[in-house]
Amino acid sequence: MTDTTQTARSKSQQAYHWIKERIADQVFTPGYRLVLGTIATDLDMSVVPVREAIRQLEAEGLVTFERNVGARVSMVDDTQYRFSMQSLSILEGAATALAARRLTADDLRDARRINELMIETLAHFDPRAFTRLNQEFHATLFARCPNPRMLELVEAEWARLGHLRDSTFSFVPGRAQESVHEHENIVRLIERGAPLGEIEKAARRHRSATLDAYMIHEHPDEALGLPAF
Repeated sequence: MTDTTQTARSKSQQAYHWIKERIADQVFTPGYRLVLGTIATDLDMSVVPVREAIRQLEAEGLVTFERNVGARVSMVDDTQYRFSMQSLSILEGAATALAARRLTADDLRDARRINELMIETLAHFDPRAFTRLNQEFHATLFARCPNPRMLELVEAEWARLGHLRDSTFSFVPGRAQESVHEHENIVRLIERGAPLGEIEKAARRHRSATLDAYMIHEHPDEALGLPAF
């Protein structure tokens, strides 16, 4: 084995351990896109050993490579994610309905402004930025919920999701386009004073549709058995 080959393998292992440690420490959370050039720059090496490290991590199931997307951190165990999304669809739907009659014209303008920012991100899609705006949009609609216990539960599930994955939209970027249209529909329902049950159903279905899209993409064999939340 030549010195050059040994050096290349050494750098590959360096990159491998560097990336794996960040996945373990949740610096790189599920869905996080691993940009080879950026990692190579951080490690002061070429992309070749980084590519080898990514292949090794892919073989271990820690990284998923997808055409036209690239390498991203895998959702290693997504059971807790599913539980949180199912819970959030019900809790957030109810909180949004309970808050609906308390929202002001300024609140609804803010919600629309945030949704417009989300639409603007679609051209050069950044899943993490989109997710931050998405959370801000929904918080605007449910923040005036008069039930403090329900608000605590909603916020706890949002926080749990933040620990479980970087962004659902990293896995199913096509869902983002549908999501902003559903946002507009929810705002319109609130504006026209729709029955609270109708608002609750729209908010609940909106949240569960993101889980459905994820399941169809990641677990198509299980998607047919999804309950209609």
